[in-house]
Amino acid sequence: MAINLEKMRNIGIMAHIDAGKTTTTERILYYTGKIHKIGEIDDGAATMDFMKQEQERGITIASAAITTTWKNHTINIIDTPGHVDFTAEVERSLRVLDGAVAVICAVDGVQPQTETVWKQADEFSVPRICFVNKMDRIGADFFYCLKDISEKFSVPTIALQIPIGQGEKFEGLIDLLTMKEIRWNQDDDGETFTEVDVSDAYKEEAQKWREKLIDDVASYDDELGEIYLEGGEITNEMLKKAIRKGTIARSFVPFVLGSARRNQGVQPLIDAVIDYLPSPLDVPPAKGVHVKKDKEEDVEIPCDEKKMPLGLVFKIQQDREMGALCFVRVYSGKFSAGSQVLNVAKKKRERINKILRVNANHMEQMDSVSAGDIAVFVGLKLAQTGDTLGSEGMPVLLETVKFPEPVISVAIEPESLSDKDKLVETLAVMSREDPTFTSHEDAETGQLIISGMGELHLDVLVTRMKEDFGVKARVGAPQVTYRESVTGEAEETCEWSKVLGGKENTAALTIKIKQNQQGEGNTYQCEVHNNQIPDEIYEAVKTGIENSFASGIQYGYPCADVGVTVTKIDYNELSSTPMAFTACAVQAFDEAARKAAPQILEPVMNVDISCPLEFVGDAISQMTQRGGMIQGQDSKSSGEIIHCIAPMAKMFGFSTNLRSVTQGRASFSMEFSHFQVKQGGLDNF
Repeated sequence: MAINLEKMRNIGIMAHIDAGKTTTTERILYYTGKIHKIGEIDDGAATMDFMKQEQERGITIASAAITTTWKNHTINIIDTPGHVDFTAEVERSLRVLDGAVAVICAVDGVQPQTETVWKQADEFSVPRICFVNKMDRIGADFFYCLKDISEKFSVPTIALQIPIGQGEKFEGLIDLLTMKEIRWNQDDDGETFTEVDVSDAYKEEAQKWREKLIDDVASYDDELGEIYLEGGEITNEMLKKAIRKGTIARSFVPFVLGSARRNQGVQPLIDAVIDYLPSPLDVPPAKGVHVKKDKEEDVEIPCDEKKMPLGLVFKIQQDREMGALCFVRVYSGKFSAGSQVLNVAKKKRERINKILRVNANHMEQMDSVSAGDIAVFVGLKLAQTGDTLGSEGMPVLLETVKFPEPVISVAIEPESLSDKDKLVETLAVMSREDPTFTSHEDAETGQLIISGMGELHLDVLVTRMKEDFGVKARVGAPQVTYRESVTGEAEETCEWSKVLGGKENTAALTIKIKQNQQGEGNTYQCEVHNNQIPDEIYEAVKTGIENSFASGIQYGYPCADVGVTVTKIDYNELSSTPMAFTACAVQAFDEAARKAAPQILEPVMNVDISCPLEFVGDAISQMTQRGGMIQGQDSKSSGEIIHCIAPMAKMFGFSTNLRSVTQGRASFSMEFSHFQVKQGGLDNF
């Protein structure tokens, strides 16, 4: 049965760690009838946190997808992690979502990871609504959260509800559209609630906020603004239509509130998802690059079931029985079980054995999946995160997902030789699942090195390796992943000649090398345009330079922010070969880079410390002792937030020291910021 796309919502739940994302999702599933008992995170029984480690640690690690229905609408929900080490899970989810619910803690307002996910949502132009959670906690302040979001992100906010009491006095809410007081019945887990007209005690306040709501929305909607200025009657339907239009256009962010843990405010939140977040038809067409034509061409992909099939693999999860589960967002056409698809990037055909509708920890089989929907494909052997699935008739590459580079590494070795093959196989599986987790063999020591986004990230992955895959391995101490770069400029002309198999192989070229802007990455360009030189020679030079980027300059660490320009290529039709030009490019890069003042770069982290006012001095002292720099400080009702940057190498063991000097009352979050020249330079390395 075809799904009405107008009645479909693809949404993500995003927020800082511990703001209540998974708790909110559990309530949504309960009230929409998907589960019959509310699972609590604290008991390790949450439906969405189905991995053993998620239940033990009480945090979300893998984004879980689930489909549910509400008022004849289909909702695909992806519950994303809040911990910064798992930011790739958020990134890959936002890429394929149409809308998002940002869960904000009523006490803390904007927290460090809220800023990260908000910026990620901005990057992908995802419309969102805010759910101010934990309104029953001491210090809860709905109006502070409105202001905090508005000031931090320079975005207009509008309240669709206001609370009846806050903190311990929180009773329910007032809906500013219907002008009703809503209170939830705790005897049936908040499944039923009472709606009454606004009482005299709250009438004046509610009227003031309703007028502000209409005024704010009218200022972004010409049609509503005209009626408002002429003093005409504005109906709720007109208001809802204008709020939906403004939300999808990202003109403002609507706010609702509640306490998910106490089962209050969740049903109006689901209504808001249906009423204000976009359907797949409301968002702009996806953009891609057509690769079949002589020249690559940018194209738009409208969401249409009748067009050629096209989808994006945004997540891969390993299942013991079925193998790799490929989560796919379908942008165009229809995919059927048993059919063949083209992996556009790899130019290989694959067969879809099964298509599954995901319900967190169990699956329902489907015959097909159409444009706008999200499903799991089973049977794809080659697909990786970010791959586009299409057909020969639609060889379009959708924009690939970009992931941050790993910044921390540990050595890992099997306990016995018999475990080595299993370890290597497991590392390959886990790297395919998580693009921010990489592994390689050290050329000098022969050790297997695994790299990730932080200590918790690697700890989770190593634990999973041992418990889920049964790999017996020993893990070394964490090591920082460094980079190499140049700090000057140099030009190098290189000639290469070798007799192989009785045939002379020659190549000669000139390159220029320079330092790029911080964060620009490595760049390669060729200024030589000669029709007499075959394409494979150009490709060979490019391959040689890109291989050099990966193998470093002096210490074997990958290069960062290095720019290479090829200014001259001497090609001899009789003796020049692609192999010779690849070797020549590597040699030219090596010699030029050593002349251009090479330096070791170290990862620098953004660190946000949250602690009570009386411990601020101690926390700052701990940070400055580690070479950290204080960037600023915010005061919140829950305590002080200190913003710092610090070298990753100095942050090992910081958690223990911070807890020690603050009597266990401080916490911190840390994420990668940039690479900078290592303090002390090469002498201190």
